Amino acid sequence: MSLRSQLLKGILEGCILSIIKQKPTYGYELSMRLQQFGLPDVSEGSIYPILLRLQKEKLIEGNLQKSEAGPKRKYYHLTEAGHSALEAFIFHWEAIKVPVEAIIEKGRNEQ
Repeated sequence: MSLRSQLLKGILEGCILSIIKQKPTYGYELSMRLQQFGLPDVSEGSIYPILLRLQKEKLIEGNLQKSEAGPKRKYYHLTEAGHSALEAFIFHWEAIKVPVEAIIEKGRNEQ
């Protein structure tokens, strides 16, 4: 597993929760949205297990809705627990992001 994949694995759940918070979303659409944000290497095969886990943890709920282009799609939305989990993710992300960026920046300036 590449370093990028390892780093992404740890934050993908929070990214997915954040995208779902923006509007109810189905699996393939999640993949497309992640690509639009600059994460083209996240496959649907990575997304669906996360969606299943988030459903088991009751952070998201899915319901089938009619699709204009084919069969029904399962659209996911955040539950109350999902909103709380996203808030916790953002809090912890900010707590890690700031010092890591400071360390990296100091390392760049030292060379």
